[in-house]
This record gives sequence, structure tokens and C-alpha cells, in this order.
Amino acid sequence: MAKDGIENLMTTMMPGNGSEEGKLPSFSIILETENLAQADLQGLLRSLSCLDAQTPSPRVANEVLLIDSGDTPALLLEQICQQYPWLKVAEAPEGTEYYDAKMLGARLATGEVVVFYDSDCLYEPDWLYQILVGFQRPGVQVVAGETRTSGVGLYGTAMAISYIFPQYSGESDLQPASQYFLNNVAFRRDLLMSYPIPRDLPLYRGNCVVHARQLVELGQTIWRQPLARASHAPPNGLGHFFWRFLLIGHDYYWQQQLLQDGPKRESVANQEQVEPTGGWVAKLQIFKDRMTKLVAADWRHAAFFPFSIPVIIVSALLIAAGYWVTALKPKYLLEACDRLAIEI
Repeated sequence: MAKDGIENLMTTMMPGNGSEEGKLPSFSIILETENLAQADLQGLLRSLSCLDAQTPSPRVANEVLLIDSGDTPALLLEQICQQYPWLKVAEAPEGTEYYDAKMLGARLATGEVVVFYDSDCLYEPDWLYQILVGFQRPGVQVVAGETRTSGVGLYGTAMAISYIFPQYSGESDLQPASQYFLNNVAFRRDLLMSYPIPRDLPLYRGNCVVHARQLVELGQTIWRQPLARASHAPPNGLGHFFWRFLLIGHDYYWQQQLLQDGPKRESVANQEQVEPTGGWVAKLQIFKDRMTKLVAADWRHAAFFPFSIPVIIVSALLIAAGYWVTALKPKYLLEACDRLAIEI
């Protein structure tokens, strides 16, 4: 289809245009600055530039809210708002954490759909459209995109294999899922306000795993949109790498404790839905799947893989250490981060 034809199609699907059946819902976009502790200010600028290039434009959103908890210099915030006049800064108390910032944004939002966006991710140009178009299907309440870890090379290949996010599935249709990543998901606001993301949990990240379980048990379907693609930055620096993988182990322990009384998650394509402490067979299946997709996407991963093995092994050991430290002293790692003022 010609470019003009695509733009005309998008226009008819904008909120307030076209037939009721073809309209995209009204929407609000939420991002926060808390992630800048483990990324960098340049990451925020790249992320905002990426958002500015989206179709539909953020200018047609009810609002684009940047929840700032004191992580961004005031002068930079002023410059950003001048460059992106569609951005509204909402101040949160200093030290407001990730999930609190997200839910604060959702409460302030006025769109029918709340779209969550992260300052340490980059999104494909039609990501926003692909997220929103999923809500045209009757009954859809939650649409989750696919997020992968970016990078190639000794470290990039290692992180693409061992970090949290799977590779893109290569699929093209909405699929039922049983989890989502909060950097790439949208909710009908009414549902989210009725069933908010739980925040008072002994987790660093992973509250969305518990929330997803709650939604599924309530009979809601989380729809995975394979065409809504984002890339997440790998851990930035040695300290971030060390503590982030320890805390993955910490979160795995607590997810197991919090979810053990519920039904086991069903296996859904590309969701890597093994339990957090699943056996070696499941982990090898995940490794095989990631490696196959990595090499298919970029052959250089095959060349770098042998050199990445030590980093992958260290990552796995840190996850295991975090799990067992938490099993013995459940609050130790998070308290150590607070006590040492570690930014992760």
C-alpha cells in the first residue's frame, strides 16, 4: 500500500474519525523517570524521540504524562517540554517507585485506554497503532506487546539470552497470553482502576506477574500483540548487572511464594511460561528457543555466542545466588540495596 494510503487509513482510525467500528479508542500514555536510575538521561531523550515518531502521533492522545519523582534535572525537564509540547510533567514525591509512578499516571489519565511506555525502551514506529488497534476486537481489555533485549556482541548476545525478555515470536495475530511486561502494555482504564497493579509486595520488579495471574483468575484474557514491538536496554554497567541479576533471583523466589497457591500457568507460545524455579528441561527449552530466534534475526549472534558463555554463566549464578539468599533471608537483598543506596 502506498504511503498516502496508509496515512489515510490511520486518519480514519484516529479517535473521533471514521465509523464507530473503525475508530481507535481515546488513549493516554504514561511514562516515568524512575527507570533513569539504571539507564541514562540520553536514554530518555531517545525514548521521547521514538514516541514523537509514533503513528498515531502522541499529539492526539488525551495526555502523555511523564511522572517525575526527582530523577530528572529541572533544566532538562524544561527543555524537554519545550521540544515536545504534547508532554505533561506530573510531579511525584521524591523516591516514588516504579509501580507507584505507573499507577499514579493511570489515576491522572483520562483516556479510555492507558498505554504504558518506559524511558529505557525503544519502540517500532507503528507500535502505538498496533497496541491500540487490538482494542477494536470486542471484549478486549488488555493488550500486551512483545519486548526483547537489544544488543549484539559479547555482552549484547549474552544479555539477549540470559536477561528477562524473550525474543520476538515472529507471529502476526493477537494471541492469548498469561503475562505482560509493564513497559509494553495497554489496559482499558476502567479495568485497571477496578483491579490495580498490586504495589505492596516484597518484589523489586515482577508485580505485573502477580497482577497478570489475578486478572487471569478473574476470567480476563491478556492479548499478546506480536506486532507491537519494543527493545529494552540491557543492564548498564557492572554494578547494575551484578545487582539486577541478584534481584531477578530475589523476585523469582517471591513470585514462587506468592503464586504457589494458585493454578499453574499454562504454556503459551513465546511467553516462556515456566514457573520461576522451573527445572533444567524447561530452561534448556527457553535457551534453545532464544538462540534459534537470535540467529535467525542476526547471524552475528552465532559468532559471538562462544565468547558470551562466561557472561551467561555468571548471570545464571547470580540469579541462583539471589534466589537462595532470599530463601534464607527474605528481605536481605532489597534492604541491602536501600542501605547502600544502590541505584538499579
